[in-house]
Amino acid sequence: MSDQMYIKDTDEPFDAIVIGSGLSGGWAAKELCERGLKTLMIERGRVVEHRKDYIGEGVAPWDMPMRGKVDNILLEQRYRIQKQCYAFNDATKHFFGNDRDLPYTTKDDTTFSWIRANQLGGKSLLWHRQSYRLSDHDFAANSLDGHGNDWPIRYADLEKWYSHVERHAGISGAKEGLEQLPDSEFLPPFDMTKPELDIKAAIEKVYPDRKMIMGRMAHLTQPSELHIKQGRVQCQARNECQKGCSFGAYFSTQSSTLPAAAATGNLHIAPNSVVHSLIYDEQKKKVRGVRVIDNETLAEREYYAKVIFLCASTLGSTQIMLNSTSRAFPDGIANSSGVLGHYLMDHNYNAGATGDVPGYEDEYYRGRRPGGIIIPNFQYEPKRGKQNYLRGYALSGGAYREGWQQNASTKGFGEKFKQQVTQAGKWRFGLHAQGEMLPRYENTVKLHHSLKDKWGIPQLEINCRWSNNELDMMKDAADTAEEMLKVAGVENISSYVTQGPPGLAIHELGTARMGRDPKDSVLNSFNQTHDIDNLFVTDGASFSSSAVQNPSLTFMALTARAVDYAVSEMKQGRI
Repeated sequence: MSDQMYIKDTDEPFDAIVIGSGLSGGWAAKELCERGLKTLMIERGRVVEHRKDYIGEGVAPWDMPMRGKVDNILLEQRYRIQKQCYAFNDATKHFFGNDRDLPYTTKDDTTFSWIRANQLGGKSLLWHRQSYRLSDHDFAANSLDGHGNDWPIRYADLEKWYSHVERHAGISGAKEGLEQLPDSEFLPPFDMTKPELDIKAAIEKVYPDRKMIMGRMAHLTQPSELHIKQGRVQCQARNECQKGCSFGAYFSTQSSTLPAAAATGNLHIAPNSVVHSLIYDEQKKKVRGVRVIDNETLAEREYYAKVIFLCASTLGSTQIMLNSTSRAFPDGIANSSGVLGHYLMDHNYNAGATGDVPGYEDEYYRGRRPGGIIIPNFQYEPKRGKQNYLRGYALSGGAYREGWQQNASTKGFGEKFKQQVTQAGKWRFGLHAQGEMLPRYENTVKLHHSLKDKWGIPQLEINCRWSNNELDMMKDAADTAEEMLKVAGVENISSYVTQGPPGLAIHELGTARMGRDPKDSVLNSFNQTHDIDNLFVTDGASFSSSAVQNPSLTFMALTARAVDYAVSEMKQGRI
């Protein structure tokens, strides 16, 4: 990135402002810049340069002061919440937010774990890269069972945009022809291990409707010419992705969309700029610009543009909207419906089963595959569902051989024990649930009436809990996973149901949902606010339901589609 690209104070107006630089923000900037719009990307955190700032990349645990663990005092002072994330360790902690500086509250007896990554690239540097399309069953689910409002779009509206972002990002997988999980534009899939192939065959023989497939991941298994032109090369199967990938082998803002936007000459970036609120012109009924507070000096400044794209993450975007008040919108900008902040959702990962796979002592695997298998939701229609709960879940997991670490708690001594430590252990296999969460009005976020952060912005107060529907679903998921492992010949099976809080899936969705009726939704079918024609929200806040699939690919497709619409409207003088 050129130093001239980064700005601080300027009176120069832009064609477009993008707030946030993660998956959605990166795509918004790329699409706007490539359409000729002079674009400012605003990022509240520091600059992270591709390759240069991946300081934990390639560092082995034994070369770290505490073998990858983080000092307990530091954990408690700065990372009390962030440490719950699967990707958090000493080699990645610099990509996570500082809990001390990013306070929020939860209502009454509720808990919510808000995982944050405030830097250029956002959580695109930390995501788990699972990439799935939603189907018509997902878009229609709310209307069929009456929970939530009907999505104003269907699969046909997004199909070409899924293809558009997939070809650029690079998604590995195989065409399966599944009704509930449409195929993507695929690079070759990663291989299943021999135990996985045999388990797949056993499960599908007994349950023909439960297909076990390789997970679909944003990894370059076989880069296209387009990917090579981006400076990206083949995935090395190191499975250390959250440390940063200098190969650019997984999709991130830094490896893909940001260079594309920069190459146009239309991109500027304002880092360390915490968005306080949006500036609304009551006469023109448009957003004029953005108020920001300097992350380091706390100085205030403003930026102006013709169109604004909010891509600050689900809760980040909603916090900005709630804090943008005026006479026209006393309860938050574009909130004439009163639903802004409501219908918060996350995915439920609180159940599963694991066990031993007998045999296969002569089998192993190459590399460290960066993802596993998945059994897509087989309750994707109401008629296929269980009687005691609505919607369904996917089951993800995989097979692996135990390593030397398993001997840490094993009794042993002397030469024989040392030899045992050098050998691969037994095979294990697990299935773990990813359940849908119903959209419920009472799951909400709002601004705290008195508590503020260090930038003087009201903290979010989160009120979110699992309903009986999600709890019953997880009980069934544990039982079902155990049944399927038994069918597959897995031994010593143990199932589990845990009580992890919402938020830890890091799939926050809703709170500024799309809909056909301005009376019960914030956004229209193009992610444009019903109330203000030059304001768009294209991150997870826009979701009307959570579905079962990981949502990131849909963020990207919605964003590309919204930019196409916004630019067309601008050219025709309607924005």
